[in-house]
Amino acid sequence: MQNIKTPKKLIEVALPLDDINEACVYEKMPGIGAHPRGIHLWWARRPLAAARAILFAQMVNDPGYERSMGRGVNKERAKIERERLFQLIRGLVKWENTNDQNLLAQAREEIRKSWQETCELNKAHPDAATLFDPTRVPAFHDPFGGGGALPLEAQRLGLDSNSSDLNPVAVMINKAMIEIPPKFANKEPIGPIQKGSSLGRTIQFTGNQGLAEDIRRYGVWLIDEALKTVASFYPVIELPAQYGGGKAPVIAWLWTRTVKSPNPAFSHVEVPLVSNYIISNKAGKEAYIHPVISGAAYTFEVREGKPPNGTENGTKSGPRGANFLCLMSGSPISADYIRDEGKAGRIGTRLLAIVAEGGRRRVYLSPTEEHEFVAKSARPTWKPEVPFFQQALGFRVGNYGISNWADLFTSRQLVGLGTISELVGKAKEKVRADASSVGWPDGNGLADGGSGAIAYGEALAVYLAFALDRCADFSNTCTRWVPGNQKVMNLFGKQTVSMTWDFPEANIFLETVGGYVPAAKYVADCVETLPWNVSSGHASQADAANNSITQGKVVSTDPPYYDNIGYSDLSDFFYVWLRQPLRGIFPDLFATMAVPKDDELVATPARHGGKEKAEAFFLDGMTKAMHRLAEQAHVAFPTTIYYAFKQSETTDLGTGNTGWETFLEAVIRAGFAITGTWPLRSEQEFRMRGLGANALASSIVLVCSKRDVTAESISRRDFLRELKSDLAESVELMIGGADGISPVAPVDLAQAVIGPGMAIFSKYSAVLEADGSPMTVHTALTLINRMLTEGVDEFDSNTQFCLAWFDEFGWDAGEFGKADVLARAKGTGVEGLKESGVVSAFGGKVRLLKPADYPRDWDPATDNRTPVWEALHQLIRALRSDGEAVAGGLLAGMPQRAEPIRNLAYRLYTLCERKGWAEEARAYNELISSWTGIEVASHEKGHFGSQSKLDI
Repeated sequence: MQNIKTPKKLIEVALPLDDINEACVYEKMPGIGAHPRGIHLWWARRPLAAARAILFAQMVNDPGYERSMGRGVNKERAKIERERLFQLIRGLVKWENTNDQNLLAQAREEIRKSWQETCELNKAHPDAATLFDPTRVPAFHDPFGGGGALPLEAQRLGLDSNSSDLNPVAVMINKAMIEIPPKFANKEPIGPIQKGSSLGRTIQFTGNQGLAEDIRRYGVWLIDEALKTVASFYPVIELPAQYGGGKAPVIAWLWTRTVKSPNPAFSHVEVPLVSNYIISNKAGKEAYIHPVISGAAYTFEVREGKPPNGTENGTKSGPRGANFLCLMSGSPISADYIRDEGKAGRIGTRLLAIVAEGGRRRVYLSPTEEHEFVAKSARPTWKPEVPFFQQALGFRVGNYGISNWADLFTSRQLVGLGTISELVGKAKEKVRADASSVGWPDGNGLADGGSGAIAYGEALAVYLAFALDRCADFSNTCTRWVPGNQKVMNLFGKQTVSMTWDFPEANIFLETVGGYVPAAKYVADCVETLPWNVSSGHASQADAANNSITQGKVVSTDPPYYDNIGYSDLSDFFYVWLRQPLRGIFPDLFATMAVPKDDELVATPARHGGKEKAEAFFLDGMTKAMHRLAEQAHVAFPTTIYYAFKQSETTDLGTGNTGWETFLEAVIRAGFAITGTWPLRSEQEFRMRGLGANALASSIVLVCSKRDVTAESISRRDFLRELKSDLAESVELMIGGADGISPVAPVDLAQAVIGPGMAIFSKYSAVLEADGSPMTVHTALTLINRMLTEGVDEFDSNTQFCLAWFDEFGWDAGEFGKADVLARAKGTGVEGLKESGVVSAFGGKVRLLKPADYPRDWDPATDNRTPVWEALHQLIRALRSDGEAVAGGLLAGMPQRAEPIRNLAYRLYTLCERKGWAEEARAYNELISSWTGIEVASHEKGHFGSQSKLDI
């Protein structure tokens, strides 16, 4: 489209990044109270602070001078105006200000002013009436709605918000967050007031408080109804005299899985697979399980105090894997044996202990045959017998014969959850009847846009079904009992379905962790945190590559992460429970037995016939989806795209293709030009699959605009020339420079500078190499990074990381998340850095090794992975401990590295001098001063490298 004037947005120039990151980390901390994410679990959600800040900066014009458009102010005024906008963002991102109506009004006004300014610039455009209506800010669309953070914040900032996703669970989450609440804002609750409640109809309910209160009320009604039919399966227990006697409710039953002993003498005995005998390790309240063997049988006793040394780990053998010892004979039980037993359907269960409510404390009791019999006698009338993909990302349970979702639950759990599921439908009808009795018109259902009694009944059914899903997350056989705080931990503490050998069964009819009423109350608390005096919201099911919703809308989105999370496979766990009570409300959304998977944009090798085909599927599908955005998104605004990925292994020989590079390739192929990249630390609580002890701690926000259709190609030489001339100014802005406008930290700079660098690369139809072939994204990233580290072109990627990290932290440890961001930007990874021997990484911290930390027996001739950084500090270690001769011997084994080592020593000496690090500077000065002697010693060894002498 021709002749459209699009002022640069704030996000294309600068952000108060540190303040946004700080708010994101705070928001992910436990204990901050109810949060919209608690309405229903989703994986790797963006923090609301990030979503709000990014969208605001995406929509507000930067105040800088733009001569070609005849707008803006001079640099000094621009700096002042920018700081004013930064202050507004700093206020907006604070958790306590999430629903601050004054701040939100200011933000909405800034968005409106910028929009009117843009409309004024384009009032002569032939399509101004439709594209640039100054009375109406364009609507928002997220085509990968997921957990709903971005659509929610668009709505909070005053935009009509649209969300779509292929996944029905994601669609329902978005409906519950942006579509349903505005329909029932400021309504009085109508549900039956519970006995003893301090709430009555005379209390003033505003915003979402009425809706939330009804979720609580009908949640209690539902569980009371359920107990009328299933109470016998949840018996109380007789307390021993030492605990006061009498009857007490059971909080949880602790179970272990069993297999027949592989020892022929005990092959008729089902022996326990217990990974931990400890029930409580809280000081003064310790309790553990003690097995008592009698002939060919055994029982379990609960004892107070600490277990004897060496017995706390149950029958587990070794720290990892499914390896156990036979309780009866001590014979090893291998993982292969357990897998075979599982696939043959011969894994059983045995009750280990009972946790009861004993007045003011929890009481731990030995199991009873009666309680085990009652639990196993439960017979569900319905269960979710839906098979799951055995090779799904992060799934482990299929190795042990668990093949469908019903297999993840005990028979009693299936009875309890199934009863609640059935009663959600009855609750829907009761709500409708109660609403009609107080004068609500029936109206249409939710699917038809209704907001009367019928729709309200359906809305309550949605939230009550969400409480059921939360209950199921805590009530399955892959949960864990945590001795530290003596409570049940849910299955989805991470993005996997992993096997547990001993597990708790929560009493879902008690108001304790795992209970249905606490789940409903928690959902209600989270609903209260949603904005209510907002624009409309709409969530629908749509394929991002083929939808037409995006047309003319502002877009910010968080696509799937290459091959990290199998969203569709994981969400089936919740879908099979939602489908039963909700398919009558949303028949199209719940038409299939499981979540649609064939078109999900995740590179799952097992689903697509191998790694290469999976990558090709991802690239093709993501390119189509991005092309849709590039063609349809509103022309006056950039598109922002979130992405997070662990950099693949990088060696001296180069880097294989990664999700990060594949994603960038898709974005550029789709017709986008990348104009900014901003690293956000927003993943604190999540541990991505395969990262071990170190959590991925950041995501990258790409700022994109549609590439000019008339864009020409450019040569590599011209590309480098343009990089050199334009990148310096961008870096100056990011680190503060003359204007002092940006707080980008040194460790984030390498990632942030990819934005302006890729802006040059992606604005051309192609950058051509000397042989006429188009330059790859990987090569472009390498060249951009080298421009940032001008003068160190000869350094490998690991050394470039070390140099930047040293500049920021010296020898101190820093957060793994920061290291991960920097490593990816430098074309390496933290794991590769560890293997190269230049860093240590543990406990979520990363630090550079000091010269004294390097091994004395190192031989460069046999080390095929020697970063220049390692070589330099090995020379310093050898020089200090053994003198020039030994250091020269090391240099003789790597003559080709002499020049880079020398240059790095100069650079580090200068850096240390500038920072006032006298001791560190002394080490590099000593090496420089001894360089001639070291080179002579290396020549005497018979190897000749660089013989240039340094000017000392």
